[in-house]
Amino acid sequence: MVSGQSSDISWLIIGDKGACGKFAGAFIYKNTQMDSYKVTRIFEDENGESQFQDLEIPLNDHGEIGFLSEAQKTASITFRKVLPNYDYDFHNAPDRQYIILLDGAIEIETSVGEKRTFDAGEVLLVEDVSGKGHRTRNLKPEVRSSLFIKLE
Repeated sequence: MVSGQSSDISWLIIGDKGACGKFAGAFIYKNTQMDSYKVTRIFEDENGESQFQDLEIPLNDHGEIGFLSEAQKTASITFRKVLPNYDYDFHNAPDRQYIILLDGAIEIETSVGEKRTFDAGEVLLVEDVSGKGHRTRNLKPEVRSSLFIKLE
């Protein structure tokens, strides 16, 4: 394994040189992509309106095991699937929780009318447990899977 860095680019080469003198595999990434994990927060403001906020969870280099955030205390995890026609009118989150989209795509609308789309792999921090809530609907005509991780 060989690794290196120049300006904002890092690289990691794994494997041995083959007969042609080239390495078998290489991964190149920008340091800025490894410094944090992007999360979209949904919360209610002082007027009870739901809002979006873009967050970045800091990550620390832990060597070969990767870049890790600080641990967060959780209360439970729930696995969920919804039908293709999922369209849930304005509602509040039952608890402060992370929602991790495993597949599909959704649109979330806040009570002030702002809409954003989210795809598989994206993480939401849903904290609008009171106020006017948000609306969620599937964008693809397929069963969608997600995880709810309730925070303490």
